[in-house]
Amino acid sequence: MIETTLNDLADFCIKSKQLIATAESCTGGLVAKLITDCAGSSQWFERGFVTYSNLSKEQMLGLDEQLINDNGAVSEAVAEAMARGVLEHSQAHYALSVTGIAGPAGGTETKPVGTVCFAWAYYDLVAENLAMEKINCITMTQYFSGDRQAVRTQSAHFSLHKLDEIIKQISV
Repeated sequence: MIETTLNDLADFCIKSKQLIATAESCTGGLVAKLITDCAGSSQWFERGFVTYSNLSKEQMLGLDEQLINDNGAVSEAVAEAMARGVLEHSQAHYALSVTGIAGPAGGTETKPVGTVCFAWAYYDLVAENLAMEKINCITMTQYFSGDRQAVRTQSAHFSLHKLDEIIKQISV
């Protein structure tokens, strides 16, 4: 249930004084909306980037135009660059990104409607030099069914559930 996930994220972030930020394309800010629907989210949600166009991905998150041209906006490579860009352009400790094809049009044979690419990035201390931080990133592609709203909702929920899962794994 999404409320439980959001409560878990809030509890962890508030206790550890950590922040989350998002970059969204096909979800158009739905992830940020779900987070900010929670009272007190200003304590743990730093910002959300809605980077719907390729140009906005370049301008707001620092993506290279060639990366988008080579891989397509809906790709794990672009999702990863978006998540890394969030951390580089915010004060957040954890970032998630979503880019996909919500439909009803826009799909292709290789990337049908419902294809959504995700990335989750977070800072980690490099073991050899505790003063240096590096960004770790996990990417994944999922295929959702249903109409435009169903794809967007499933994508937003999935991104938050997976972020919660990742945080629980790395904070053990």
